[in-house]
Amino acid sequence: MTSIRVIPCLDIQDGRVVKGIQFRGLRDAGDPVELARFYDAEGADELVFLDITASSDSRAPVIDLAERVAEQVFIPFTVGGGIRDLATIRDVLKAGADKVSLNSAAIANPEFVRQAAEAFGSQCIVGAIDARRSSTGWSVFSHGGRHDTAMDAVDWAKELQAQGAGEILLTSMDADGAQTGYDLELTQKVSNAVSIPVIASGGAGNPAHLIEAVQVGRADAVLVASIVHDGNYRIRDLKKAIVDAGLEIRTLPNS
Repeated sequence: MTSIRVIPCLDIQDGRVVKGIQFRGLRDAGDPVELARFYDAEGADELVFLDITASSDSRAPVIDLAERVAEQVFIPFTVGGGIRDLATIRDVLKAGADKVSLNSAAIANPEFVRQAAEAFGSQCIVGAIDARRSSTGWSVFSHGGRHDTAMDAVDWAKELQAQGAGEILLTSMDADGAQTGYDLELTQKVSNAVSIPVIASGGAGNPAHLIEAVQVGRADAVLVASIVHDGNYRIRDLKKAIVDAGLEIRTLPNS
């Protein structure tokens, strides 16, 4: 059985953590380094930092943020947003990140994923997919959810795996921030289509949603944001619920 990871996601804009609903109505959620330190102490398995306007602004990711986070936390973390070349990946990893998340640049040039995987190892490369339900399935969006590529999300997940991505970060734009549960159908279809780990993202509102993402959606990890940023649940509460459901977790919840 896969050991489930619980991963807080910190969306970054102008150096602050923000959160919205369906990628809109962003509100301030705190300082990224302080939150990273807090979630590390709380027992998070990993962290994800996404600079949500870097690609749309044609701006490089915030390297100094990775450096400051690396000084404060001892768990693996991923940085995404605005990563368009191998030199930037190298800089982000040198700054202390363990993985990079590729989205818009991978869509523009799928070969970039293969080049990155060959240069740094598949374990460092996360293929991020922002998907919105369409009349035929789910459409992939780029540039922080601003551009509809008309690509099918399930097909794109398979292509990311073929190009060498080590895992998929799958975000339902429809469920994002709504706290009504993950898109289980989307998560299941992508999980069934690939053999690499899938991180379910978008929609967590209570511990039952995380359990459903694993048991029904077949996710290997669950991303959480609003429910922990707002203090509705602590990481240990979420992990205890997962264990009580008979699932294995990466690390035991802190007491």
